[in-house]
Amino acid sequence: MPPTFSQPDSALISSLISLSKKSPKLVKSSVYPAPASPDISLRSWKMNEFKYYDIPSPFPTLARGLFTLTEKEDGEERHRIVVRGYDKFFNIGEVPWTTWASLESHTIAPYTLSLKSNGCIIFIAALTPTKIVVTSKHSLGPVGNSTLSHAQAGEGWLRKYFEKVGKTEEDLAKQLWDNNWTAIAELCDDSFEEHVLAYPPEKTGLHLHGLNTCTKDFHTLPHTVVDAFAEEWGFIKTLTTTLNTIQEVREFTDSVAKAGEWNGESVEGFVVRTHVTEPPTGKSRTDKSPYAPGSSFFFKVKFDEPYMMYRDWREVTKSLLSSNSKGEMKASSLPKSKMKRPETKVYVKWVIEEIKKHPEEFAEYSKGKGIIATREKFLAWLAGEGKAELKAVEEQTDKEVKEEQDGKAKVFGKTIIVPIAIPGCGKTAVSVALAHIFGFGHTQSDDVHVKKAPPIFVKNVMSLLQTHDVVIADKNNHLRQHRQALRDATSKLPTPVRLLALNWSLDKPNATIHRICADRIQSRGANHQTLRADLSTYKAHEEVVWMFINTTEELAPSEVDECIEMELEDSLEEAVERAVAGVARILGISHPGEEKVKEGIEVVKGYEPSYKKPDEPKKKAAPEARYYGLLPEVDLVELLDAQLKGTEGEKFWDQLKKSGRVTKRPHVTIVHKFELSSSRELWDRCAGLHASASPPLFKGKLGSVVWDGRVMAVSVDDVGVEEGESGEGQEGAVFVSGLGGDVRGRLHITVGTRDGEVPPVEAKGLVQEWRGGEAVKSVKLGDVVFRGRVKGLN
Repeated sequence: MPPTFSQPDSALISSLISLSKKSPKLVKSSVYPAPASPDISLRSWKMNEFKYYDIPSPFPTLARGLFTLTEKEDGEERHRIVVRGYDKFFNIGEVPWTTWASLESHTIAPYTLSLKSNGCIIFIAALTPTKIVVTSKHSLGPVGNSTLSHAQAGEGWLRKYFEKVGKTEEDLAKQLWDNNWTAIAELCDDSFEEHVLAYPPEKTGLHLHGLNTCTKDFHTLPHTVVDAFAEEWGFIKTLTTTLNTIQEVREFTDSVAKAGEWNGESVEGFVVRTHVTEPPTGKSRTDKSPYAPGSSFFFKVKFDEPYMMYRDWREVTKSLLSSNSKGEMKASSLPKSKMKRPETKVYVKWVIEEIKKHPEEFAEYSKGKGIIATREKFLAWLAGEGKAELKAVEEQTDKEVKEEQDGKAKVFGKTIIVPIAIPGCGKTAVSVALAHIFGFGHTQSDDVHVKKAPPIFVKNVMSLLQTHDVVIADKNNHLRQHRQALRDATSKLPTPVRLLALNWSLDKPNATIHRICADRIQSRGANHQTLRADLSTYKAHEEVVWMFINTTEELAPSEVDECIEMELEDSLEEAVERAVAGVARILGISHPGEEKVKEGIEVVKGYEPSYKKPDEPKKKAAPEARYYGLLPEVDLVELLDAQLKGTEGEKFWDQLKKSGRVTKRPHVTIVHKFELSSSRELWDRCAGLHASASPPLFKGKLGSVVWDGRVMAVSVDDVGVEEGESGEGQEGAVFVSGLGGDVRGRLHITVGTRDGEVPPVEAKGLVQEWRGGEAVKSVKLGDVVFRGRVKGLN
């Protein structure tokens, strides 16, 4: 039946809207204009991936890939599901309800196994009875600085199919509209983006593998219907086979994994489609499925080898290329978790040399080009002259593994948990929770108030080790000397002590890191021993955060024995759950259970330090801002490395990087102090935004990078208010509306100057010349969108 504004669907979307306002870390949404009808806007919903694992689910739907439309009728909002993806599904053993035993108890035949395509998911649905919309998992239309987004690439293939079968967009829109379907396909096109498996020409395009009804409840059509639809519209069919028992599924997938192929094709795995029994027969809470009885239910059987190894090669190559742009390409900087296989160790050594010898072959690697060719070249080398090297590394790895196993049996009776963080990451909150949940020893550097605090802190850690098997050394530990001090202190003990890092990597744009951490410091107010929110116009705590961002030394794998990677944007609950799971796994102890974890989180919420250093009287007035500017949350080095590769600007860009002339804190100047006489109103508005307790978040669009051999800059083509971010009293919207054409015409980011003799203000003049049509060298960036806040700067 054609789509309608049904009450269950509308209620679902209303609940998502409510939940996103209440818990924005749990559910987020983004609004996109539909390319076919820009007057129609679709909202894409994105759930916190970490929470799909919870029972009961915190989400009103388990859909992964959901686009909705809102209209008003008689003053009331009504919502409709336009695009509906599959419910989230998991690999064998990834969650309790996808163990073989659990699947046998709560699923029923038939079991349809479809070949797991190795590409990116594309959704196709009817926007209106005559127009279609094509999306990727969470977006549609152009995205960021990409020349061609996933959705656009998918739509390009769809247009080819229209020509091949002699049909039109209107024909497809009518069929999807009349049936209220979303067609789901995998885009497999190595010329657009390479993954793990290579696809020959006859297998390149859109592999159709599903038709879903656009409803709240998950309902997907049988594969016979899907195949008939693929035949009619020119899609590539997805191979399937049907089995009658879970035992048959297990035996079949085991045999394919052993063979490494099926029907003459390399296979990464299968998606298994079945239904949940009604009622579910799982006997315990942990083996029950979170999916409704009688609903469609998917799980997947992925083959780890060699695909996980190939993925590791891809990721370590990207990391090496990124570090190479900063002049720091070395194997020791790579994550230990990806360096366990002998083949990967040999690959890393080989690819470092390849990058040095043939940098042109890696020019578009980060864009998904050249991945397969690089791998095939290495495998060919490995089969020949690389054989001896692999054998030597295998022998050395076997020796290290044996030593590690022997060592673990004899040592590591004690462990020090070492946070690697900056203020505002949440290290003390997580530490307090872990100490309560597991009974670990816990000492804080902020409790030490003497002139030479570091040695006293280390002494406190060592003292606690005498009475506890695990001690949390609660300090930022952001410098190598802090980590080394703990290693040196424990090296004198009769048995080695494990150093376990809780690592908050600073792997986001500096402005993003600063916003998140400074906001957290402000929200905790005076609830800290020393670093408290400065609510004056100066906001001294923000300068402290900048200091830590600029001085932090990245953790090297060799500095610690084990590492749990933390996420800066995690909520308190997510961070504690992540740390608890990692600690239990690494230390080989039982998970404490959901109730105990919740108890630990509640302790954190009521936590107050036992001692607070008195506020010191201010000896001098805080410095005034020299100028106000937007801090764009964008990684300039990563962006310009990709955009200037092979262009006329690459040489000057490389010169700026090598001479250390790239700006450390990218900003978009709004108004400078010397303009006060003519721009007092703008200055005051900026000062108000900076001082606000709830400042709005702005969005902007980068246009082109321009340069002249003396200075390089990036134009800012537009500034608006981030959706849902109006600040106090709509001050964000008021600020944007007050930006005159003269201000907008000069907005830019100064990337860097040739040397200290070139004043940064030259960038402003260069951008104005370029906008005025002067012959200035430039490269268009593809409408890169950024977010940022207005700050007072010096």
